[in-house]
Amino acid sequence: MTETAQEPEKLLTPSEVAAIFRVDPKTVTRWAKVGKLSSIRTLGGHRRFREAEVQALLAAAQEGR
Repeated sequence: MTETAQEPEKLLTPSEVAAIFRVDPKTVTRWAKVGKLSSIRTLGGHRRFREAEVQALLAAAQEGR
């Protein structure tokens, strides 16, 4: 029986997502509130975003250009 170690999912802060999209971090928070981007809340109440989902949204936005 072989177990493969699964890497933990990379989570990004609102500032990191904002830098990727070149928008203000508050814009990223608004996207999360309206459901454009899903977020995870830390125990301290801070938002974190899945890198894979952010990259997919970025790819979709670039296709629409």
